[in-house]
Amino acid sequence: MIEVHNIQKSFNGNPILRGISCTFETGKCNLLLGGSGTGKSVLLQCIVGLMKPDIGSITFDGTVFTNNKVDIKQEIRRKIGMLFQGGALFDSMTVYENTEFPLKMLTPEMTREERRDRVEFCLKRVGLENAGNKMPSEISGGMKKRVGIARAIAPNCTYLFCDEPNSGLDPATSIKIDELIHEITHEYGITTVVITHDMNSVVEIGDHIIFLHKGQKLWDGNKDEILNTTVPELKEFIFSSSLVRAAKKVDEETEGGLAAVVEEPLKETEEAPKTPNS
Repeated sequence: MIEVHNIQKSFNGNPILRGISCTFETGKCNLLLGGSGTGKSVLLQCIVGLMKPDIGSITFDGTVFTNNKVDIKQEIRRKIGMLFQGGALFDSMTVYENTEFPLKMLTPEMTREERRDRVEFCLKRVGLENAGNKMPSEISGGMKKRVGIARAIAPNCTYLFCDEPNSGLDPATSIKIDELIHEITHEYGITTVVITHDMNSVVEIGDHIIFLHKGQKLWDGNKDEILNTTVPELKEFIFSSSLVRAAKKVDEETEGGLAAVVEEPLKETEEAPKTPNS
């Protein structure tokens, strides 16, 4: 569990984060939702220690991270996996070498054979067991994201941070990446934090959602609650999509939502009187 307490951050006197307090729950996909410029990336950088907040504190499973001793902060960082927006693979390394890289850096006690077993396991887990010898230039955008996930979980991370994991992907591939992140989170009990503005991701993997607007946390809940929000800024954000508006309308007009729309014609057909044969 990651706890954020009253985080404030300004640049040149311009407030970006305005006293944000929230909790990212263990074994769940925690989504940081909001439009561009709402402070999502700045908050993530403060959490992982790439940026120091002006005020506030952050704890990882009860251990204070902000302003703690260097060795304690380094120990926490070793438990963090990152999936970057563009994949951020090393162009001169193969898929295998990219996945192995954090093991060489963070777990020097591992033997070459142990690293090999771990890399092969992680690549197989993301469905790339036959792509180890390929270069990043030889694989698709979706495969690059999968390599990024394999690399992030290779050191047995406790905390996984994903910055816009679906950026630049087609809808079908985006869903597959969402599903993979969700599966790995639940399978290994990881505390996962996903930065997104994609409502498809919210519907697919939103175990816990935190909505940011102008540097403030305005709402938190889950994917089953978000469509019924009464927060004006959140309603404006989620219902900017015509698809979401249509889904909401169907849900309100039918007793069982979309399922009822599909099942009702079948029910009528089954109950319709049979005409006698002539």
